[in-house]
Amino acid sequence: MSGTASAPRSGEDALIARHFAPLATAAGALALTDDTAFYMPPPGFDLVLTKDAVAAGIHFLADDPGATVARKALRVNLSDLAAKGATPVGYLLALGLPDGWTEAWLADFAAGLAADQQTYGVSLYGGDTIRTVERAVISITAFGLVPTGGMVRRGAAQAGHRIVVTGTIGDAAIGLKLRLDAGLGGRLGLAAADADHLLDRYAHPQPRVAAAAVVRDHARAAMDVSDGLVGDLRKMATTSGVAVRLDAARVPLSPAAAAAVAADPALLVTAITGGDDYEIAAAVRPDAVAAFLDGCAAAGVAATEIGEAVTGEPGVTVTGGDGASLGIERGSFSHF
Repeated sequence: MSGTASAPRSGEDALIARHFAPLATAAGALALTDDTAFYMPPPGFDLVLTKDAVAAGIHFLADDPGATVARKALRVNLSDLAAKGATPVGYLLALGLPDGWTEAWLADFAAGLAADQQTYGVSLYGGDTIRTVERAVISITAFGLVPTGGMVRRGAAQAGHRIVVTGTIGDAAIGLKLRLDAGLGGRLGLAAADADHLLDRYAHPQPRVAAAAVVRDHARAAMDVSDGLVGDLRKMATTSGVAVRLDAARVPLSPAAAAAVAADPALLVTAITGGDDYEIAAAVRPDAVAAFLDGCAAAGVAATEIGEAVTGEPGVTVTGGDGASLGIERGSFSHF
């Protein structure tokens, strides 16, 4: 993404100048006037990088407002950084626009990015804009900082560690069901405010950036919950070489999700396998659980202990309120 001043400007150069150059607030972004940017990590810090892409019809709906799409595209990346204990710094943006895009949609998209840059303290550093076929595709590479050697990896859980999760689980997965089935809320008897909460949680993830330092200080393994709690814990268990026991009755549900599950108990499986939570799942030593929970609370982020890592065949066992296994085979969303 280069806004090099030349006369006459191409349509792409003008588009960049109008919508994206104002987002390049960091000095190293060079106001998007070059083909590259630069960033020098301060002494004593490692650079942590992540990349997630979102596509219309897969991660968001084609008629979603531009600002909603922008926020989701950026926040899912910030969630990855938070789960590594990293403080976000900046991002690169690749934007693929299909036929039919409008200036109004793109201006709203840029406004959504601008608002989140203020909220999370990041800058655009560059990227690319292209034309795509059929659907919009947005790919973001985000980067952040941790003290040297301080990145929390997913593969360091050990037997005896407790499994803790931030926030609430299942809101987005149930919200997507509501979005795709306009009559579902009524059949479940959901209050309008509860339905609105679930729909908003799908559209607007809440990356737990405020808890990044807590993760860094007290977690031994962590990852963001993006593809489903059960499936993502399975990834942690497999990489760490441990078994995880998950108590479904302890998984935190929002009042709105709890109301939906009470009306249709099958939605509990949707909640713990459906994805799009963008919470943090962490493995924490037993003697550090209280500090983790207290630290999250001080940061304004709820956290709940939901299980433990044990010796055994790597994987996840999910038990219900009666202690019996729920026998969940497919624990997460997968593109393939």
